[in-house]
Amino acid sequence: MLISLNRRLVPESQAAVSVFDHGFLYGDGIYETLRVREGEAFRCKEHLRRLAESARGIALTLPWSDTELAHAIHRVIRANRLTRGQAMVRMTVSRGPGPIGLDPALCRRPTLVLIARRYRPQPKVFYERGVSVILATTRRNAPQALSPRIKSTNFLNNILAKIEAKRAHTFDAVLLSLQGFIAEGTTSNVFIVRRGVLETPALKTGILAGVTRNEVLQLARALRIPTREVRLRPRALFHAEECFLTSTLLDILPVTRVNGRRIGTGRPGPITHRLIHAFPTVL
Repeated sequence: MLISLNRRLVPESQAAVSVFDHGFLYGDGIYETLRVREGEAFRCKEHLRRLAESARGIALTLPWSDTELAHAIHRVIRANRLTRGQAMVRMTVSRGPGPIGLDPALCRRPTLVLIARRYRPQPKVFYERGVSVILATTRRNAPQALSPRIKSTNFLNNILAKIEAKRAHTFDAVLLSLQGFIAEGTTSNVFIVRRGVLETPALKTGILAGVTRNEVLQLARALRIPTREVRLRPRALFHAEECFLTSTLLDILPVTRVNGRRIGTGRPGPITHRLIHAFPTVL
């Protein structure tokens, strides 16, 4: 595998980042994950726009233009011979190397890492039968502490929620906001269906504006499925007719159980099926 490190292609064994990099020392960085199909990155402009927004959120100046970043993405795809079928690219930008200390001015230039690999989908049975989740006791970061619009490499609370899910032998965990509203999965957005209406937590709940989330909302409106972006209490999940998670790597993944309780009929529902079949990148 070849890694793009500061826009230079190097073998995986030589792709090293300094131990003084503030991304390593403090989790001071941002990232995006892109899906690739037949050599083309899906919604590349949207991901680069969000990367730039995340950079502004942490006062990080990106020394590369969107055109240069897009070229680097496609270059690492081609270098790893991933122009056929589906692949993924993880793009990470850290504050860069510098002396120990929190001051961002200690770092002269950010570090850019692009990792491209073959896309490994979830088992087909997950989409046919749905997965189970739990409501995590770990809460989503408060927007007043860390803006949800920043896609940060500092992921500790999501990791703690994932640990809860693994201990419960479920696929994932759904985090609540500090106020007790449904927020999101550890790496995904959450949707439910109630009385035929597709609902998802509003951005003001304190969640990331997912690229796939937005795609699903647009698709639902095109299919004339009623949609609402609202604040949702956990009871809405328990009384939902359908539920699914969305992300760049999951597409639309049905959820059929929460905290051991069946959602709806216990099978992926009709609105979920309509969206899955209409979604542009689903396998």
